[in-house]
Amino acid sequence: MARYDLSEAAALDFENIFDYGIDTFGLKQALKYQNKLKERFEMLAEQPEQYPAIDDICSGFRRSVFGAHSIYYRVESSSVLIVRILGQQNPDDAF
Repeated sequence: MARYDLSEAAALDFENIFDYGIDTFGLKQALKYQNKLKERFEMLAEQPEQYPAIDDICSGFRRSVFGAHSIYYRVESSSVLIVRILGQQNPDDAF
């Protein structure tokens, strides 16, 4: 089974997305979105080349759009590192 890791910034993004989801949509919907995000992380680990490189934004990174968020990640030797999970933030300011 392939592995993924979250950077400290991505872990904070993940937590903030969950908190916002609870406040805006309720616990049930926030949990559903969180679980679907985790499924996408697992899929990225299994098939990291499926999504396009975004060298114009950040060299060596790829992006997967999920719902209202973009998952920015880097393929490493034995895993995928999820670097950020951004909504409407400007990626140039996030890296």
